[in-house]
Amino acid sequence: MPSLLSTPLIRCLVGAVWLWVSAAQAAPLLVPNARDWSRLTPEQQALRQAEIREQLRAASPAERKAFRDQLRQQLESISPQERRSLIENARERWQAMTPQERQRMTDERRDRLRRMTPDERRELLMQRREMLDRMSPAERRALREKLPAQ
Repeated sequence: MPSLLSTPLIRCLVGAVWLWVSAAQAAPLLVPNARDWSRLTPEQQALRQAEIREQLRAASPAERKAFRDQLRQQLESISPQERRSLIENARERWQAMTPQERQRMTDERRDRLRRMTPDERRELLMQRREMLDRMSPAERRALREKLPAQ
């Protein structure tokens, strides 16, 4: 009696399922649209961030780099006026949070940075330096004034 897997139809179905799963895992990470992102509630943003973080953790270094590059390109393509509007919305949301929520978000960010590998930290530092290099002197000065003294 032939085994169940020896029938051509079953082998074809198993192959199709395997290809579908492989394609789903190999799908590129999609960068969320900044405009749509700004419309999400902080809770929805946190959930979406966690999903993206998990996808990035499972992605290859090349896929992570492609995601970061795509995100950077998207943010650079936004007009200065729209960028200011998005920043103002984020600032208003931050100020509307309770001190406990702010502390929780700060702690989560700190924990995420601590869990990074040395290579990831170096990459993040490089990205920050590149960002600062692209800023005007006035923008850098404004950012410096906002940062807490250490």
